Amino acid sequence: MEGENQTVLFEFIILRFSNLKELQFLLFTIFLVTYICTLGGNSFIILVTMTNLHLHTPMYFFLENLAFLDICYTTTNVPQMMAHLLSEKKSISYLGCMAQLFAFIFFVGSESLLLAAMAYDRYIAICKPLRYSVIMNKVLYSQLAASCWSGGFLNSAVHTVLAFRLPFCGNNQINYFFCDIPPLLVLSCGDTSVNEVALLSIGVVIGWTPFLSIVLSYLYIISTILRIRSSKGRQKAFSTCASHLTIVLLYYGSAIFTYGRPISTYSLEKDRLISVLYSIVTPMLNPIIYSLRNKDIQEAMQVMGRKWKASSSLSFDV
Repeated sequence: MEGENQTVLFEFIILRFSNLKELQFLLFTIFLVTYICTLGGNSFIILVTMTNLHLHTPMYFFLENLAFLDICYTTTNVPQMMAHLLSEKKSISYLGCMAQLFAFIFFVGSESLLLAAMAYDRYIAICKPLRYSVIMNKVLYSQLAASCWSGGFLNSAVHTVLAFRLPFCGNNQINYFFCDIPPLLVLSCGDTSVNEVALLSIGVVIGWTPFLSIVLSYLYIISTILRIRSSKGRQKAFSTCASHLTIVLLYYGSAIFTYGRPISTYSLEKDRLISVLYSIVTPMLNPIIYSLRNKDIQEAMQVMGRKWKASSSLSFDV
């Protein structure tokens, strides 16, 4: 019976936008502005770090990956959310829902691991500065980045395969903004225990373990910084970590809240706000945080601005 019901399910209805008719245009405008800022800010970070030779270091290599991930995972849901706000039929096909689920979990998981790799880079830079160039060589930081992407892919593949086996028994109304694991588990009429075990156990590897590694790295980093005699030296050392630490708090606080607890404790009313935070707001804030807190990025932006101004003046004179 479950198999029969599952075969006739061709699409899901994104129910959450149906009761927001009076706010749909306002929400569309907010999402559009946020999405443009996310694309523009993160693309600019990639451009600045790629074109400035002084930023061809492990730290900024990881930052490029972070900016690209932010572009990718916000693109998996925001454009469709905007389309649903302007259309009468707020639906997504069954295969489209699974594809969105795979892409979103892939990029979210990869970013979780990447933030841990960035923390390890800062740990080596501050706690072992004399050996930094030897330890954090091109081979190692390339392997770390590749491992983050591979780990995110495997994590997403497992959850997507398990989601495909869920029966939905005719109820196809998702009371959420997009296809994600929690609302699908709530919607399913079958046994979701395997999915829940996978969510919690893999969450330890992809979520809690990187987070605890970051905490441990920063304990060593803070201990090392406090031993620096010069106040200017302490400030310089901490400034290289402040942006990353801010992003870690924003990202892990919301992601662990969403994926790191039993399904019985989920409240879609509360979780929707959290999902908007880590899937829409955080990717927009990342380039702003790095631009405001990082002197190297600021100097690179100034150099690029002067080059563009000189190029424009030369073209005008000609």
